[in-house]
Amino acid sequence: MKKTLTVFLFILFCTIQSQAQIGGNPDLPDHTPMMNKTWEAIDKMAYKVTYNGAKKVYTPFYPKELKALENKIVELPGYMVPLHSGRNHKNFMMSVLPVMQCQFCGSNGIPPMVEVTLKGNAIKFSEDPIKLKGKMIFTKDPLKGNAEIQIVDAEPIK
Repeated sequence: MKKTLTVFLFILFCTIQSQAQIGGNPDLPDHTPMMNKTWEAIDKMAYKVTYNGAKKVYTPFYPKELKALENKIVELPGYMVPLHSGRNHKNFMMSVLPVMQCQFCGSNGIPPMVEVTLKGNAIKFSEDPIKLKGKMIFTKDPLKGNAEIQIVDAEPIK
């Protein structure tokens, strides 16, 4: 009887432990992707590969769904990805997934990102999702330092 009770308690303990790991910790942030129609269009950007002699040249290709958003005001939820160290940021990348989840990048590719430049004051870095509204523009020559897709004159919205 003691053996049966011991085995039962062991199985119960293992079940509780596995449920805690699978179910997650309610104190940890929810890293749900912030995908919406704008992010879906951004995710369709691709690169056209051409050659200049033996050198490969990658040129951004914007499909019609994405091209339709050029110079339009868009609302975009997402997670801040700092470009520089510090607490407050006026220019940063924004991702559909949080930067803390980066250890998983590569298993399904790099998540879509855009570069953000705020219209007003810098905002404090947060691991929580934020929502912005701003004008979407495409960089003509991303090899000179800026992301291919940018949200400029952005403002945080509640």
